[in-house]
Amino acid sequence: MLNDWLTSDRIQIRTDITDWREAVEVSAEPLLKEGTITPDYLTAIFAQREKLGPYFVLAPGIAMPHARPEEGANGLGLSLLTLPHGVKFNSEDNDPVYTVVMLSAPDKHSHIELISELAELFSSEEDMQKIFRAKALDEIQEVIARY
Repeated sequence: MLNDWLTSDRIQIRTDITDWREAVEVSAEPLLKEGTITPDYLTAIFAQREKLGPYFVLAPGIAMPHARPEEGANGLGLSLLTLPHGVKFNSEDNDPVYTVVMLSAPDKHSHIELISELAELFSSEEDMQKIFRAKALDEIQEVIARY
């Protein structure tokens, strides 16, 4: 199922990003381009980050920025950004972040199955290490194809 959402046009590998804010913005680009989210969605993510800290850093090396459906989510969507050098998100327990998965959900229910698939992927340390270290798109797609 993740193959259906994380297509080649929604996956990026970038070695030039050193700032968490830029990492979030770049991870959103595919979803912004296709209209799945609006710029307001990013504004909401940054506003929540100001209030709560790095709430979207879920585990060592993994961030999943997201906002509420009414804050600019036009549809269900995912994008993935890999940062092979890692970026500090100021998450004491989980820095540096190597993979940013942007999630968009237009309601409270449609993304449940997608979250379940992501949780399975995120729980595989071996597969996440492969994604963290990927140097080519096909390396990431090979891992994703198993979920």
